[in-house]
Amino acid sequence: MQRVRRPALAALARAGEGARGLGPGPGPGRGRACSARLQLLPPGGGAQPDLQGWKEAVAAAAGALQAGGLVAVPTDTVYGVACLAQDSDAVRSIYSLKGRNGEKPLAICVGDVDQLYRYCHVNVPDELLRDLLPGPVTLVLRRSEELNKDLNPFTSLVGVRVPNHPFVRELAQACSGPLALTSANISCQGSTLAVSEFQDLWPQLSLIIDGGPIGDIQSPECRLGSTVVDLSVSGKFTIIRPGCALASTVEILRQKYGLTPES
Repeated sequence: MQRVRRPALAALARAGEGARGLGPGPGPGRGRACSARLQLLPPGGGAQPDLQGWKEAVAAAAGALQAGGLVAVPTDTVYGVACLAQDSDAVRSIYSLKGRNGEKPLAICVGDVDQLYRYCHVNVPDELLRDLLPGPVTLVLRRSEELNKDLNPFTSLVGVRVPNHPFVRELAQACSGPLALTSANISCQGSTLAVSEFQDLWPQLSLIIDGGPIGDIQSPECRLGSTVVDLSVSGKFTIIRPGCALASTVEILRQKYGLTPES
């Protein structure tokens, strides 16, 4: 399972207050400019983390989400854009932000494996979930009635992530429900590994959480995103997207749990 070193963290409200009802003009992110900045020093080297700064960053991001905004966040794979999955208007804003096909589903993000059971019908062993999560894997399962019906209304399935990144997990735990999470880029463009790479989205975001570069920005392999695997059929798995953790994921599914690939 991929491990992520916790980087220096800064919450940058560079893009204006994009929550509904804030600032003039139509659409998300048309509000006034804001220069708030919260930082967290990295651990190690004798330096102590700025725990207060970390808590303030989580609180700022949670507040922006709860106000209906879109927040850019670092994950264990690439930068993402999150909103509250149970907020239908915010979900529509993410599609508008990315220019995303309305029939292309959004994944959800929860803070830990236990929360996954509320929004998904799980038909695999709990140990399997915990072997893959937290980690760079998106599991596709049958959705439960708890999940917003306006989120991916065209499918009975949902992809769920528990990223191996402390900030986004704490943010998910600080919110009242799951996050809708997608990559921070215009649809059909490359994934981003630094906040400077998605500057075209800044004007429509409520907040940018800058966790520094994710991986090697010169390496195409670092931009693959999570491995997406469908586990909705008992005893079977289907790789939907190979992503960055294909080999280790398939090894766990086949060798440890005896699942077979669905043709």
